[in-house]
Amino acid sequence: MDDEKLKAWFFREIFPQEAALTRFIRRNWRNESDIADIRQEIYARIYSAAQTGLPLQPKPFLFTAARNHLINLAKRSRIVSIDLVADLEALVVEVDVMTPERHATARDELRQVQAGLDQLPPRCREIVRMRRIDGLSTRKVAEQLKIAPNTVDQQMVHGMRALVDFMLGGAGKVRRSAHKAPDAGEAEA
Repeated sequence: MDDEKLKAWFFREIFPQEAALTRFIRRNWRNESDIADIRQEIYARIYSAAQTGLPLQPKPFLFTAARNHLINLAKRSRIVSIDLVADLEALVVEVDVMTPERHATARDELRQVQAGLDQLPPRCREIVRMRRIDGLSTRKVAEQLKIAPNTVDQQMVHGMRALVDFMLGGAGKVRRSAHKAPDAGEAEA
């Protein structure tokens, strides 16, 4: 492999992952002072392995190599934490490769969700937004809107049902169950 091409590939595909790689190492290695050295060792391994042929999926290749390197380091340590090695070996590196098709599909779905939210009544839309998008608890939403927590829960149920209906091709209208008042004949019984 031509050294210039290899360097260009490394700086195009691997080096932009530095922040994510550092976070990965930090989550899985106890000694903070080792992180920079470990990252450099992983880079050296990736660079060396790529000399024989560039991987088809660089990001998964990088994180698999990082995982394996951390396992080897943990096994070679004088004091090996069995929990650490077990945690690392159980770690499944899932890298979500966002293809252009998946990106376009995600954008379309986001537009559809926004259209469904826009159809909700204002109060219902506000509650769904506060609970699902802002991540507030029922109690916090109730306090901010000065309504009962029960009302927040009811509005969430109505809003989410309407949103799911819309996403599945329906009208997306809020349907409140009508509570029937007992007939005069039923009240006497």
